[in-house]
This record gives sequence, C-alpha cells and structure tokens, in this order.
Amino acid sequence: MPLDTRELMRQVARLRIITSRLVDTRLTGAYHSAFKGQGIEFDEVRAYNYGDDVRSIDWNVTARMGHPYIKRFAEERELTILFAVDVSGSQTFGSTQRSKAETAAEATCLLALSAVKNQDNVGLMLFSDRIRTYIPPRKGRKAVLRIVREVLASEETREGTNIKAALDFLAHVQKRRAVVFLLSDFLDTRYDDALRIAARRHDLICCPIRDPHEASLPPAGILELEDPETGAQYLVDTADPHFRDTFHRQAREQHEALLRTFRRNRIDAVPLSTDTSIIDAVRRLFLQRQARRKRG
Repeated sequence: MPLDTRELMRQVARLRIITSRLVDTRLTGAYHSAFKGQGIEFDEVRAYNYGDDVRSIDWNVTARMGHPYIKRFAEERELTILFAVDVSGSQTFGSTQRSKAETAAEATCLLALSAVKNQDNVGLMLFSDRIRTYIPPRKGRKAVLRIVREVLASEETREGTNIKAALDFLAHVQKRRAVVFLLSDFLDTRYDDALRIAARRHDLICCPIRDPHEASLPPAGILELEDPETGAQYLVDTADPHFRDTFHRQAREQHEALLRTFRRNRIDAVPLSTDTSIIDAVRRLFLQRQARRKRG
C-alpha cells in the first residue's frame, strides 16, 4: 500500500535528518574528492613564482604588467547525478530492519544530500518493467526532498524488472556524461550489453541490494513462499539441509557472477543490505575512488 501523505512526510523528514547528520559528520570532503568534474575552467591569473611551469605564462598580461604572470585552472566541479531506482515487486521484500525499497530510499537520500552540498544537479528515474517516473536533474534541497518523496511514495506493484529498458531510456534522456547510481536487486537477465554501453557513456555505479534471507534460509520447516513479481507460490521444506545448502550456494553464485559482470565492465559496485549500515558502504566507495584518483 502506498503511504498516506502525513506518514510519507514523516518518513521524508526522518530520512533527511538522519542522512544530513551522516553527510556532515562522515562524508564531508570525501564526496568532493571521489568524483571528477566535467573538465577544467579558468580560475585566476597570478604572478609567476620560481618553479612554475613556463607553459602557463599568460603573455598578454605579462606584457601589460611588465613581469611574468601565469594562468591557473581549476577542475570544473558541477556534476549531474542521476539515480536510477528499481521499484519492482521484489523491492518490497525485507526480513530485518527495512525493506529493499527503504534501503534504496535511504541510500538515495544520503547520496543526493552529498551531491547538493557540492552544488551538483540531482535527478531521478524510477523503473520496474517500464519507466515509472522521471525527474530531470535540478539543484537544491527541494530537488533532493522531491526525489526521496517519489522513491518512498512509489506504489507496491507486482511488476517485474527491466534494467535494459531503464538504461535505454537513460541513453535517450541524458546525453551528457553523468554520474549514475543504479540501485536494484538485479533480479533480471539480458541487460549486460546495455550495462556495458551505459558504463562507457557515464560514470556508472551499481548498488545491488540484498536481504539476508535471499542468501540463506533458516530451518523453519515447511514454508509457503510467493514471488512478489509474478504471484507464483511455492511450498519449500526449509528443514531439509540439502535444500538450504543448495539455496545458499545458488544465491552466492548469482551474487558473485553479478560482481564479476561489474568488474568486467569496470563498474564500481556498492553492495547494500537491508540489515547493515548504508553509510559504511558509501564511505568505502568514496575512499576507494579518492585513492584511485590520487594514484593516477
């Protein structure tokens, strides 16, 4: 069921307060150094000092002033950040602290607030097996609050997941290079080519969201399970150790295959779980990218 307006606003306010504190205390500076700007822009002209690169001398200013001056350039910092968030039926599942949809909303809020503090533009695309919502990138806290509100207010659905369609739509609406966070449980197939193309055009960062009970089942006896995207129901015997071992092995192999796909396409990944800290995963991403930029 979709949230009523009052409950929705309470959840938006709660997320904003929580994530604002985390951004201020743990992500300040890390975001800025983790992402490259779109190029370089002129910053200032200053007097030449011994050791400066002579190729930077501004000969026009030097001629007027009678002694050497050099041009300084700074990285053009304004970025476009776009969140592609999966709102298919499987995202409603959650067995612990929060659902996968709530995990996606919290991560989106945290990253969007980090972007806004750096004066970047933020936009949103919600998708299932079709494009549900698209908000073009904008600046400011109002843009962030609208994005979080849209993620939280998304209606529960039995619709499936079509990552290829989402990435094809992204290619149509976002021509310029952007930082794209793709938040999904990736319970889909036949999207590898679209993923590879998107990673070439944009700085694509994938955030696979999992729940611990999708990787392992407790020995709870006979359970009736339902596929949230198709409605299909299954009876399984979780007391059977062979069944549990097979379930765990297949889930691990699928997750490892997904991570290999990301590595093969040089895509950064931020694995998220419904029962663990989002801030720690995001901060690790920022620090890894910061270290990589320093190396080269």
